[in-house]
Amino acid sequence: MAARPAWRGQIKLALVSIPVEIYPATKSGAAIAFHQIHEPSGKRIKYEKVVPGIGPVNTDDVVKGYEVSKGEYVLLEPEEIESVKLESRKTLDLVQFVDIGDVDAIYYDKPYFVVPADDLAEEAYIVVRDALRAARKIGIGQLAMRGQEYVVALKPCGRGMLLETLRYADEVNKAASYFREIEDAKPDPDLLDLAGTLIEKKSGEFAPEEFHNRYVDALRSLIEEKRKNKGELVIQDPEGDKPQKSNVIDLMAALKKSLGDDAGNDNAAAPAKKPAAKKAAPKKAEAAPKKAAAGGRKR
Repeated sequence: MAARPAWRGQIKLALVSIPVEIYPATKSGAAIAFHQIHEPSGKRIKYEKVVPGIGPVNTDDVVKGYEVSKGEYVLLEPEEIESVKLESRKTLDLVQFVDIGDVDAIYYDKPYFVVPADDLAEEAYIVVRDALRAARKIGIGQLAMRGQEYVVALKPCGRGMLLETLRYADEVNKAASYFREIEDAKPDPDLLDLAGTLIEKKSGEFAPEEFHNRYVDALRSLIEEKRKNKGELVIQDPEGDKPQKSNVIDLMAALKKSLGDDAGNDNAAAPAKKPAAKKAAPKKAEAAPKKAAAGGRKR
């Protein structure tokens, strides 16, 4: 496997230990990276590490420090930080098993593929995978990597297993503080039926490949347009993102119209044809208006 594992160690289940490696299950998608440029010179801005009163410093002279009081730091060398001993640096001990739906989606952070480290580990790996699948459970434990210790969830994933880092409780904002102003009321049954019909009509299997980053596409178009215009200011649809002035709507009418429009879209799935390009006017025909315009200026 060409990729470098993010962690090597063992999954521990009671007295059973399974050597594994984990690899990032995701990667950075399409993105537009901007640099800061000094406009008068057109050169890229660089950043230097500086000390007040001293100036730029050598990166070899930089160490990590924890501020214990204003201006007072405890300095730590890399080997001192590395020497902090945690069992979870090499062992993922599955200490609890919970139902798949018991962990709220807000706690999930980053996914990793878990693979057996060698052929000898494969049998035990398959047993744990299939036992989790049969019980419809996920394993919970803690794992240390890259200078942090994470709560993690282990679950079956096709022929393998997926490990997902979880956020700690103090990293998640309490929803009640954001939702407390929302009225505790029952919706109109007719409106609820219409909304349910609309949801049912648009239901289907999730196909991630059908979605792409439209903002990145728009930025690329803008960059290309500006390049062709040799750096002139290009503003695309400045009014497009302004919110509608009125928030008062007839919800019943809007839902009914949504259902009607959706039905209409089923019958008109084919994209509209582009208008035919206009033919260029003959060169002789262009000459006459130029003379007339010149004559007009002389008057």
